[in-house]
Amino acid sequence: MLRTGKSSGRRPLLTLAAICAVGLVAAGCQLSNSATGGSGGSGGGGTAPKSTGKPTPSKTPSTGIAITPADGSTNVNPAQGITVTGTQGSKIKSVLVTGDQVTGTLNSAGTNWHSQWTLPVDSTLTVAVTGTTSSGQTVHQTSTFKTLNPKNTFQTEIFEGYQRQYGVGMPIILTFNHPITNKKAVESALVLSTSKPVVGAWYWDNSQTLIFRPRQYWQPDTRISFTGHLNGVEGAPGMYGFHTLTQQFHIGQSLIVVASTRTHHMKLYKDGKLYRTWPISSGRPGDATPNGTYLTIDKGNPVLMKGPGYRIEVPWSVRFTWSGDYLHDAYWSVGEQGFTNVSHGCVNMPPADAEIYYKIAVPGDPVTVVGSPKPGVPDNGWTWWFLSWQQLLDGSSLHEAVVAKPGGSTFVSPATVTSATGSAPVDRPWPNNAFAG
Repeated sequence: MLRTGKSSGRRPLLTLAAICAVGLVAAGCQLSNSATGGSGGSGGGGTAPKSTGKPTPSKTPSTGIAITPADGSTNVNPAQGITVTGTQGSKIKSVLVTGDQVTGTLNSAGTNWHSQWTLPVDSTLTVAVTGTTSSGQTVHQTSTFKTLNPKNTFQTEIFEGYQRQYGVGMPIILTFNHPITNKKAVESALVLSTSKPVVGAWYWDNSQTLIFRPRQYWQPDTRISFTGHLNGVEGAPGMYGFHTLTQQFHIGQSLIVVASTRTHHMKLYKDGKLYRTWPISSGRPGDATPNGTYLTIDKGNPVLMKGPGYRIEVPWSVRFTWSGDYLHDAYWSVGEQGFTNVSHGCVNMPPADAEIYYKIAVPGDPVTVVGSPKPGVPDNGWTWWFLSWQQLLDGSSLHEAVVAKPGGSTFVSPATVTSATGSAPVDRPWPNNAFAG
């Protein structure tokens, strides 16, 4: 099933015409038939059956292997998970779960196995365990049970499209079709795998929007795999996730704009080096272009722009605020570019320069406006780079940093993370970049 990306904030989310953001929803992932996992596929909604009471371990004394939930249990809470225990000297050799996606971990002593994520909803699962007794005899134990079928479910969508390319400032944007109140459970279920190490944090913009932003810009050419183990997560009382969300995308080259309303020039940095310096004209008095580090959102050639006294199709236009600020070709103001500010708030550029920038810009390229008397407004665009690292951490329900690597991601105390080494503006924005100049 395919799910398309939605808005990342309080305004509708616009996508590039040539870049469609599609989230890939999967019922499961690759599994192991060893002590670390199982296989299968199912999920859904409906009316929860009556509970049979608290499950008790399914245990045959001669095997010394106990499985919880017990054989025949119904309406099992997904948060309970599966636990296999070896007693009376018995050791667990393998655990195979069939009926849906379940993975788990066996301890080093071989005496305890527990599932890693919440169990999938509305699933009949069979746990088959092979072990050995204290005398070395091979034994087998099974348990078949059914998880609850929730009356209410929530759906999660990701903005990023499959195998699409984004700029070095691009956050991972998740939206939920219902408000999330159990934010810690949702946040804890999210995993990133990145081809290049990154430190960042999850940030709740509101109860239906969650983003991941790096502490400083992504390294160019970083490949990212996202997995949301949300099947069985109780996002709010009585409301459960019913699918596992996965996506793969990548970060392209570093392309960063710094536009000064005071000097009337913009600098374009490409791959960490100054690439071009171009004359511009920004917002005139009363229509000043607001300060801040924004991200490119979408682009069009042309884009119909209209306002008091004007209606015009503008070539080579790249958008960076919801209120309508663009970097664009302004053939009519070439004489003022480099000298004075005459626009209605956009960044006016020479035609040839605007075309060059337009052709290489992708969503998520940083655009920093400096020198303006007007401060930036949060949520007027993708404005999460207005936030300091501490503010980003404060917006996490766990208040922990995320360290992502090729093998996956972990939550860690921010105090254990080494200091950022990058410099502004090519590795990260300036602090307080949205303040008035």
